[in-house]
Amino acid sequence: MPTILLADDEPANRNVLRHVLELEGYDFEEAADGEEALAKALGGGIDLVLLDIKMPKKDGMEVLQALHEAEATVPVVMITGHGTVETAVEATKLGAVNFLEKPPDLNDVLVTVRNALSMGQLQVENKRMRQTVRDQATGGLTPIVGESPAISRIKSTVERVAPSEARVLITGEPGTGKELVARWVHAQSQRADGPLVEVNCAAIPSELIESELFGHEKGAFTGATKQRVGKFEQADGGTLFLDEIGDMSLDAQAKVLRALQESRITRVGGDRSIPVDVRVVAATNRDLLAQVDEHRFREDLYHRLSVILIHVPPLRERREDVPAIAQFILEQVMRRNGIEDKDLAPEALDRLRRLDWRGNVRELRNVIERLLILSDGDAITAEDVDRFVAPGGARGDASLGLIDRYESFSDFRDQAEKLFIERKLEEHGWNVSQTAETIGIQRSHLYNKLEKYDLSRPE
Repeated sequence: MPTILLADDEPANRNVLRHVLELEGYDFEEAADGEEALAKALGGGIDLVLLDIKMPKKDGMEVLQALHEAEATVPVVMITGHGTVETAVEATKLGAVNFLEKPPDLNDVLVTVRNALSMGQLQVENKRMRQTVRDQATGGLTPIVGESPAISRIKSTVERVAPSEARVLITGEPGTGKELVARWVHAQSQRADGPLVEVNCAAIPSELIESELFGHEKGAFTGATKQRVGKFEQADGGTLFLDEIGDMSLDAQAKVLRALQESRITRVGGDRSIPVDVRVVAATNRDLLAQVDEHRFREDLYHRLSVILIHVPPLRERREDVPAIAQFILEQVMRRNGIEDKDLAPEALDRLRRLDWRGNVRELRNVIERLLILSDGDAITAEDVDRFVAPGGARGDASLGLIDRYESFSDFRDQAEKLFIERKLEEHGWNVSQTAETIGIQRSHLYNKLEKYDLSRPE
């Protein structure tokens, strides 16, 4: 049930309202003065504030003003025995959703509380929508967070390289942020007004990659019931981002090389040469030069792609960036989900900084979201990190958290399976085929698990 904060300096008044609402099953917090009321309202976990206007230390209007300035989403109902029109107007401007007069009518109390709680849910949804609009207005582009020497060099390189037409090859472990760097290259380029088309080469079966990149004509192969425009054509005038290009077949590599040399493509099953104006940015977590030596990657294509090389180091090599990234992720997740503010204690940030983060920023994001959901109170503590993230590496200590949370074995088993699959996908850069082979199940079975647990590759 929702939790209601009763803020009134008179115990008798609090007792009357408590008695009425306890019968409806609501949970309660109490405050006897304005300062206590403000602290509890901002502390999180409160779904509605019943706020008396006349209170010591801070009166109700001062508390309401402070909540308004803090952009708190918790709805507030003012309680007054001698309100005026001017007070009502001012309180409404500051976000009060309704008023109760002393002594309160019991039916009015129940109706007002139910309506106010409904309005509180609407405020949370509106906050989410406003954040979505802000993200869309800025193209949804996440900043490159961090001030380590490595990240400073990457930012400087992007600023210098982006306005040119030079091709860029971005290297780094899974989850380091290669895709984010590619988006910034596009955003700061002369092609920023054109499309940014992304292709995950590892996620597309080798027999379909050519059709995906170059398109196909109707009847080109079984199942080609209509003409399809490929990614090269879709990216015309913009940027084509080839993610995990090290997983591309040699046949597809040869055709990509030709497209880069000639700035023209031919659809599968077609005979017409189509001009394309595309800047290619590629990324990989593999050692392409080693693959060249093993004859698994074309050397001429490597040199075409690697005019500019940008390496994104793993988090364990730039630990000083972890606190800033963790704080950014925390604030982003709270905004997008309409969650009241929760802090990361300095000791918790220090714990996070010392972990190895084999899944890098992607893993850090998952851990922060886990800590935000599972931790109690208004701050994520070092104890929370110790409990939900295993020491010696960023490995969620799933057994501790799950055992405490689930009584049913089937629920425990499902959640453990979900965490296991998510971890293995992170280790393999969300390459479903590689993950299925590693954990010993069929790819179709793994796809069923992704659908069952609503798992998708983070952006």
